[in-house]
Amino acid sequence: MQRNLLLAATAASALVLTGCTAPDDAPVTLTLVTHDSFAVSDGILEQFTDETGVVVEVQSGGDAGELVNKLVLTQDSPLGDVVFGIDNTFASRAASNGVLEEYVSGSVTEAEAAYLLPDGSGGEYLTPIDSGDVCVNVDRAWFADAGIPEPETLEDLADPAYRGLLVVEAANSSSPGLAFLLATIAAFGDDGWQQYWADLVANDVKVAASWSDAYYVDFSGPSSEGDRPLVVSYASSPPVEVPPGSTGVLLDTCFRQTEYAGVIAGTEYPAEARQLVDFLFSTVVQNDIPENMYVFPVNAEATLPATWAAYAEVAEDPFELDPAEIDANRERWIAAWAAIATP
Repeated sequence: MQRNLLLAATAASALVLTGCTAPDDAPVTLTLVTHDSFAVSDGILEQFTDETGVVVEVQSGGDAGELVNKLVLTQDSPLGDVVFGIDNTFASRAASNGVLEEYVSGSVTEAEAAYLLPDGSGGEYLTPIDSGDVCVNVDRAWFADAGIPEPETLEDLADPAYRGLLVVEAANSSSPGLAFLLATIAAFGDDGWQQYWADLVANDVKVAASWSDAYYVDFSGPSSEGDRPLVVSYASSPPVEVPPGSTGVLLDTCFRQTEYAGVIAGTEYPAEARQLVDFLFSTVVQNDIPENMYVFPVNAEATLPATWAAYAEVAEDPFELDPAEIDANRERWIAAWAAIATP
């Protein structure tokens, strides 16, 4: 994901004395378990502490898939109190394994209802926090210089005219890589996506292990060092390029990815944990999301930076799959993909 650097933001450190009992007036300390790309500005979590008296410590748990796996494996001894970073590709697994308390922030309104998951797929447990479209990004200058028209659709990417120009992330090790795989499954169906990937491989697609490798090493965009002018990234990538707008998005290739926060089952502080989920949905955090995590806030009251308002694009009709369908087929799809796309 384009948020490749972890900002280990910590509101304060609680005094821990092995074998000793904390004094009665010691502040409650919550552990917020996040994916590796969680980032907020200095002072944001301190504001929560100022408002509530509750201290927040951040603990990284890997990417979205690894995060859910850890929650499942440690549910008898929970890693923390609140989780952020479960996305719609793994929400059903978290919900079905009992690792979350039932809670959705009461601050969510009809304006954000489209981001809510169905009941049974996490809708009872998870509050939407941010959203981003995983799409193919294009280096516009490269195509202009080469005199080649930019591709527009998934089908175009398998056209010999674009041979050797695309880099994607591995679906078995990267969140955007998995999202792009799901886009192709939604587009071509369970009986057609494997042939599509075989066509991409025949067209010399490159598979990188991570978003950072694909974007910064292989992509030819202004902030990158590679020679491939097509990369799987986010619709929010162009606004943060320099100059903004030097790259673009193929809006007919997008898969919508939403990330959620929830209360971890077994927390000793359920009331405070709910307060933290509410805070993550508040405009204090939501306004901070774009320039730190490079995705869109979901709160309808949040504001976007000027460059986002000018250059960020949102797909009108992104590819989507039901979270329960993803949960039922994810491992089978990834295994079949790996047999086709990796040596």
